[in-house]
Amino acid sequence: MRYLPLTQTDRQAMLGVIGAASIDDLFVDVPASAQLDGPIHGLPLHASEMAVERHMTVLAAKNLAAGSAPFFLGCGAYKHHVPASVDHLIQRGEFLTAYTPYQPEIAQGTLQMMFEFQSQVARLLGCDVANASMYDGSTACWEAIVMARRVTRRGKAILSGGLHPHYVSVANTMAKFTGDVLDTRVPTLSAKPDTDELIALIDDDTSCVVVQYPDILGRIGDLSKLAEAAHAKKALLVAVVTEPVALGAIRSPGEMGADIVVGEGQSIGVGLQFGGPYVGLFACSEKLVRQMPGRLCGETQDAEGKRGYVLTLSTREQHIRREKATSNICTSSVLCALAWSIHMTLLGEKGLRELAHVNHMGASAAADRLAKVKGVELITDSFFNEFTLKLSKEARPVVRTLAEKGILAGVSLGRLYPDAAELQNGLVVAVTETTTAEDVETFASALEEVLA
Repeated sequence: MRYLPLTQTDRQAMLGVIGAASIDDLFVDVPASAQLDGPIHGLPLHASEMAVERHMTVLAAKNLAAGSAPFFLGCGAYKHHVPASVDHLIQRGEFLTAYTPYQPEIAQGTLQMMFEFQSQVARLLGCDVANASMYDGSTACWEAIVMARRVTRRGKAILSGGLHPHYVSVANTMAKFTGDVLDTRVPTLSAKPDTDELIALIDDDTSCVVVQYPDILGRIGDLSKLAEAAHAKKALLVAVVTEPVALGAIRSPGEMGADIVVGEGQSIGVGLQFGGPYVGLFACSEKLVRQMPGRLCGETQDAEGKRGYVLTLSTREQHIRREKATSNICTSSVLCALAWSIHMTLLGEKGLRELAHVNHMGASAAADRLAKVKGVELITDSFFNEFTLKLSKEARPVVRTLAEKGILAGVSLGRLYPDAAELQNGLVVAVTETTTAEDVETFASALEEVLA
């Protein structure tokens, strides 16, 4: 059944008002090579709802779900256990429909949640202040780069080779519209992060240095030296955290001198969710707060001395004059932020530290076992729950073969860096509390067969 709300007369009337002879005139800017010249090949012109449902079910059955196989994928999205109480609470009516509070003081429950979320994020990332969430980690990373430009009035950002290539891609896309110069590179299969190389590149034109912690290969470096070098040139240090659970075990970037710390919050409360929606974390030092994008909730007292919550700072274009806006971010992942905050509250500081300990111990045991496989070299010698292996064969076909055996074996660096020949044998493996000893042994045994 097709839904056709307009008649041909309606269409002609609208076309007449805008001065177009036909609907085709509205698409003249689309190249002919990108336009369809008929129905999409392979799709039937019509089918019943039951037939479509049956067909889609058959297609879905071809997927290997994260929860039904040994799972070692990571690189910015991690499989953690999310308590059932998180999903139960976020589906309460007052939360499920949460959106931007245009009359914020009325929505005290939503504002309190945002305030608690900010407090948790700021403490976790080691910063003075955090906003009420961003879209995801990659866009938060770009917002940090353009924020550094506003603060320093410089237009060159140095991006570590250890920064996730998808984050680099987002930054490159956005920089086309701002004129920022991004100095980028790819990682090398070595145990040490590229800290010394980054320090050598900092000059008087540098607005910021962007480094991931732990980085794309799982390596953990001391950011203090990098922060000192950046500050010596009056540049900022931006740290990106894609696995916030790691901060239950290692020092926060803010403690080591990072001026802006951003990240992806998916690991806590959100789950994999087929790639999104996720929740971006954004925090900075207090002196930079007025250049921070997004919204900031504050706690205050009303005329009767009762505790209350307000939007104390909102520098986005919907709330202030467009030319004064620090960002065009027009919403935030409030529901995902709520899930993050509930899960973090359930864990508490002690629980987070215990969770981090379990992750690290499991990853260490897995790294030791996999390093014993003939044809496998462990590259990362300092890591949290993710490490890089160098295989004796190209990693991409190995990953595909293992997937056929029912094992999601990790992320091949060739998939992330198809043009970097020296990375084609690299495999990034992640281990969380959901990974069992049996999973590791199954992976190791299958890998021995594939590499033999």
